[in-house]
Amino acid sequence: MVAYQDFVALSQSGDSEARGQAAHLAAQAYLQHTGPSDEHAALYAALIGFLDDPSVRVRAALAYGLLHAPEAPRAILLALLQDSEVISRAVVQYSPALIDADLIGLVRKGSLVLLHAVALRERISGRLADALIVREVRDVTLKLLARPDVPVPAARLDALAREYGVCDAEMRGALLDREDLPAATRLHLVEAAVNALRGARIVRGAVAQPRLERLLRDSMDTALTSIGETEALADATPFASQLVEDDRLSARVMLHSVVNGHVLFFADCLATLSEMPRDKVFSLLETGGRPALNALLARCGLKDAVRNLVVRLILHARAADLADDVTARHFVVTALTEELIVEHDGVIPPELEEAFAYLSEQNVILARRAARGVMTAFAGEVDRERSMPLLEAEDRLQLPAA
Repeated sequence: MVAYQDFVALSQSGDSEARGQAAHLAAQAYLQHTGPSDEHAALYAALIGFLDDPSVRVRAALAYGLLHAPEAPRAILLALLQDSEVISRAVVQYSPALIDADLIGLVRKGSLVLLHAVALRERISGRLADALIVREVRDVTLKLLARPDVPVPAARLDALAREYGVCDAEMRGALLDREDLPAATRLHLVEAAVNALRGARIVRGAVAQPRLERLLRDSMDTALTSIGETEALADATPFASQLVEDDRLSARVMLHSVVNGHVLFFADCLATLSEMPRDKVFSLLETGGRPALNALLARCGLKDAVRNLVVRLILHARAADLADDVTARHFVVTALTEELIVEHDGVIPPELEEAFAYLSEQNVILARRAARGVMTAFAGEVDRERSMPLLEAEDRLQLPAA
């Protein structure tokens, strides 16, 4: 406890350190006060008096005393916001007593230092985050995007993606890391990333152009169907309906969704095209016979040959775990490809050429994935006595130098 006379002596001292000690004591006494209201009012008046102290050290001590208190007097905090930058920055960053209305006006006209301080606050509302992003300070925007606890309006995320997603890889990555990114916006950023990879000199120099195009196309298809599956799992607004509106829902996309086990997205696609409830579509996919599946696909507008192919794929998919088992995917695609070749005597009809080309492409991709690690696993399981045969000198292949 400090006697009143000692407090007066400190507050009237010529030493700024002593006056700072008095300001901090007054702030703590005000916050912890439980006595008469007139005494509380006297402490408040003392705090007001310290606002006019000529020393930054004294005003900083006052701010420090009130800094983390939710019940700190807002009038004093607002006055401190107009003080020296070292004081206003601390108040902006740490004071929980400030509300959005206090901070938004400051954000619209404040310096870069204050913008960074606001971006470091423990809690930031979507409205305040939007006001910060509108200032178009890249470092501040990246800082906000990196915080999953900060809600950013979907419209603002989409605007950032459209403006910076193509040319700014760091901004694109920060946006893609956010779980609240709208599905259409995420797809736009993935396309931008694919185009950036396609144009990167190091990528073009390392992978032959035809193979690079196949890899990027497959990656894009996988990203699209994965986004759709995530949206379907969240029971959000069907992503498929947006694809239909944009004329981006092709037979290739639907085949890819089934091959990769993205069944909910596939059901969304069929429900959108057939204008049927998704639950009913999903039930048909799980248990429906060939006639029912054909009727559903006909309602979706698929041609006879494509309908037959998709029905076969659905029936194969029922007996395999396509979502997690790469080997099962490879088996299904191989079986389907061979069935088409046998059925059409090796002459694939024009209406199936695109689908057949997709299945052949997937056959190679999935074969490579399924083969990874097989030899290592085999070597770990066989007996030690088992070994690869040695070649005699005359049997060795003579390969030209690369």
